[in-house]
Amino acid sequence: MTHPPLLTDRPALTRHRARALANGPALFLHEDAAAEIEERLNEVNRTFNSVAVVTGFPNPWRKILPDAVIIPDEDVLELESGAYDLVVHGLSLHWANDPVGQIVQCHRALRPDGLFLAAMFGGQTLAELRAALAEAEVAVTGGLSPRVLPMGEIRELGALLQRAGFALPVADAVTRKVTYRDAPHLMADLRAMGEGNALNARKRNATARAVFAEATKIYHAAYAEPDGRVRATFELIYLTGWAPHESQQKPLRPGSAVQRLADVLGAAERSPATPRKD
Repeated sequence: MTHPPLLTDRPALTRHRARALANGPALFLHEDAAAEIEERLNEVNRTFNSVAVVTGFPNPWRKILPDAVIIPDEDVLELESGAYDLVVHGLSLHWANDPVGQIVQCHRALRPDGLFLAAMFGGQTLAELRAALAEAEVAVTGGLSPRVLPMGEIRELGALLQRAGFALPVADAVTRKVTYRDAPHLMADLRAMGEGNALNARKRNATARAVFAEATKIYHAAYAEPDGRVRATFELIYLTGWAPHESQQKPLRPGSAVQRLADVLGAAERSPATPRKD
């Protein structure tokens, strides 16, 4: 049996996160995501008594869910089967080697009619940095190496919920534009987020300084704001799904309607071949 290549170098990711925590992490995106999740929970008419949060940075999530069990975002999650009525995956699903497997594990941990919420980075995240680094590396070295984590599009991520067996799946996105002094300032902030390059396929040798110098020029030329700062896009995708239960709403079977649409609209029903009379 063959296995797909690993996306994430987990030891490297752990080192990046530990370094960020030691130097004072920049967790404003985690705080944004936690605030959004809190708002969505307030809109649900439900009290959750057994909660788990899967994340690499617990503190922002403890502020909104102080009684939650914190689960490290390893490939195999330490979630007890059928033990929770709420599972939150807190802005770390983008690093999963098997995102579908992670969502399935969360599904199995839920009781019937339990709620799953996830926040993760989407495909538009760091689009500017990807483009600038790729153009610079090709110009300087003539080649291209993996530097920024590939991230899913909202349509693909919504389909993952269905594949995992969730009922009433919903996926939506919030885009945040952040400005920085320059591209090196952005990359320093990414390191402070624990979001440095932990791709398993990354180059292990040091990158030539000329690549970053060229990327800085390209970034400023293409993405500078009127005040001279440069913008960076962060797309946060939110996934919502419920563990199936007989009490949930279900779509009607085709042909099961008891009233004609024409009657509801007060319109005359006609054959598709009948010409319109204006």
